[in-house]
Amino acid sequence: MIRILFLNGPNLNLLGKREPEVYGRTTLADIEAKVRERAKKAGAEIDFRQTNLEGELVGWIQAGQKVNST
Repeated sequence: MIRILFLNGPNLNLLGKREPEVYGRTTLADIEAKVRERAKKAGAEIDFRQTNLEGELVGWIQAGQKVNST
């Protein structure tokens, strides 16, 4: 099974809440639901994460590289 690490960085947790007239009303939860639905149809596993901390995001990327290289 294909595993996909779907990372979302700073402020994306505010999608649909902050200035919806500019950024739209779709929330990150809405996006996650659609991604998971499509992944299921494709037979893929999704690890969906969001953080406002750039260092944590970098850590996830590096950890993901280690998993894929073994």
